[in-house]
Amino acid sequence: MIRTLTLAAFLICSGATLLPAPAQTFTLQQVMSAPFNSDLHASPKGSRIVWVASQEGKRNLWTAELNGSSSAKQLTNYTADDGQDLSDIAWTPDGRSVVYVHGGDFEFPGRPDPNPALIASGVEQTIFIVPIDGGQPRRLAAGRSPSVSPDGKTLTFLHKDGIWSLPLSENDPKPEQIFHARGELGPPLWSPDGRYIAFTSDRGDHGFIGVYSVSEKTIIYLDPSTETDQYPEWSPDSRQIAFIRIAGESRHPGAHRTGEPWSIHTADVTTGAGHEIWRAAKGQGSVFHALATEDHQLFWTPGGHLIFASELDGWLHLYSVAANGGTATLLTPGDFEIEHVATSPDRANLVFSSNQGDIDRRHVWQIAADGHAAPRQLTKGDGIEVHPVITDGGAVAVLRSDARVPVRPALVSTNGELRDLAPQLVPADYPANKLVVPQQVILSAADGMKIHGQLFLPATANDGKRHPALVFFHGGSRRQMLLGYHYMGYYSNAYAMNQYLASLGYIVLSVNYRSGIGYGLSFREALNYGISGASEYNDVQGAGLYLRSRSDVDPARIGAWGGSYGGYLTALALARSSDLFAAGVDFHGVHDWSARFRSQSGENSVDPNIVRIAFESSPMASIKTWKSPVLLIQGDDDRNVAFSQTVRMAAALRAQGVEFEEHVFPDEIHSFLMHRSWLTAYGLTADFFGRHFNMPTSDRRSQ
Repeated sequence: MIRTLTLAAFLICSGATLLPAPAQTFTLQQVMSAPFNSDLHASPKGSRIVWVASQEGKRNLWTAELNGSSSAKQLTNYTADDGQDLSDIAWTPDGRSVVYVHGGDFEFPGRPDPNPALIASGVEQTIFIVPIDGGQPRRLAAGRSPSVSPDGKTLTFLHKDGIWSLPLSENDPKPEQIFHARGELGPPLWSPDGRYIAFTSDRGDHGFIGVYSVSEKTIIYLDPSTETDQYPEWSPDSRQIAFIRIAGESRHPGAHRTGEPWSIHTADVTTGAGHEIWRAAKGQGSVFHALATEDHQLFWTPGGHLIFASELDGWLHLYSVAANGGTATLLTPGDFEIEHVATSPDRANLVFSSNQGDIDRRHVWQIAADGHAAPRQLTKGDGIEVHPVITDGGAVAVLRSDARVPVRPALVSTNGELRDLAPQLVPADYPANKLVVPQQVILSAADGMKIHGQLFLPATANDGKRHPALVFFHGGSRRQMLLGYHYMGYYSNAYAMNQYLASLGYIVLSVNYRSGIGYGLSFREALNYGISGASEYNDVQGAGLYLRSRSDVDPARIGAWGGSYGGYLTALALARSSDLFAAGVDFHGVHDWSARFRSQSGENSVDPNIVRIAFESSPMASIKTWKSPVLLIQGDDDRNVAFSQTVRMAAALRAQGVEFEEHVFPDEIHSFLMHRSWLTAYGLTADFFGRHFNMPTSDRRSQ
């Protein structure tokens, strides 16, 4: 049986609940109403910060002064939930203006811009500049990845297949392409003296670091090789660039605990001559694993050292090595992971987030870039602090969350206390005090591995009755769910949904299955995971059996839901264990790993044994034993998981006679760009489980 649910049909079918909802005290719309804050940046001068606040899909820039008690203020005024993202923030050197990009897809910028709101005139990634003290944003050009010259006079940016520039001093500047280069170009990076622009050029199976001379109008590539060079970092004197060199990736899927060692190189920017200054050892840590700070992986200190991250001891830690070479020094020893790193404008201090001493949360530390003192912890407690930034005056700001309020900007005081900088952004009817505090649980997978999770218990959990239960599987798989709201928008939404499901009376278990981050290299690079054997199925089984063993869970009403990789595991749970999982909701999941090996002609391009294992690791391989009903949800402009994965799964379920429902969002991408898409998808999810588990359906009384 198949039901295709439109929004109108959903509103009709959820108009009346099957059972009263004694525990529910807030609506889905209310718990999803708090803003999600991201892209925190400190000004190069002064003590201002700027960030992006998404308020029910309306994305805007906000700013706050860290010195003093002045309140935060809004810089832009976008008023529609139109799916147009806002990111690529760059300060002008004087700290008086902010450049940003509005529109498009920041994950896959080379593809056509997504248009989930079906705007008839189309959409385009566009660069704007806005003064920090007030005024309207001014359109500069179509493009992305803006970078302002050190003198503040010139803006460079990526557009089409080249790097462009325009003068910021003109009211109606005319952009011009300063050079064209082969390959996929990375963001332009000005030298401190303003004489050069560095960039990356990804050529597929190799990649270069290029340097453009502003005065000579010439390009050279630094010590080119057959390997891939990434993450350029200028020396303070603008004479050299450091970069990371990585050998070609293995064609074999699955765990990569070891490989051809990566290395750090420096090169002269006038001659292009370079040399290796450090190389990872063979074995553990030989495969490069990046920090969460995107394009910034090396930090060149004023004292002539390079700080970088390595997994030499099995955990992602910071190390320091002299820029002219030598032995690397471990700066952050212990069984924990470093995640987000930032430097002060003078590069003298670093701040970073990690899960040291609190493995299912994040806190912030500071360390002197060239000192030998141990890192100093700045924040602690039951909250989560990420994405720290530090101003030239030493003020530190973070994005913080906790069990009841999503990520928001905060100032870190000298005694570690946190002061929210824009509390007015949280709506008055947001139900913070009605949310539950998730409990840390450590359970055994089917093969005995210990797995961490977060347990959401409804208010009725201790009423002596058996309750329906749901397992949530995150995506990635390189993710870790935390004991509070997540710092990524996708999972902040999922956390709110788990809270809403708990309010409806479900016991919800969020599972940090193997191949996720936060628990070391061996856990992340789990043997035979995913495409190479689906070893995470042990964790799927363990989660289901854990819930079944609880006296407050009805063993006949255990379901699963998740998105992306979590959709894959949800589908795997239903395909292999319909006797354990009675229903599921699969958001844009991978259903056949072997599809990635098929060429356009349909022929496989790799070892047939690899293709066989990939298929056997997929839900599609177990379609004959799939009995439980499922709801399939996906946007058909998904750039992460091919929409054909859901098309083929729907056809297979139909042929097998399995009950399924589906909802498709035309022109939506993987991580839905529109707030109303999330509301609709989550409302359909609550309605689906409500009907199959004889529970309340989604409360839409607020609409």
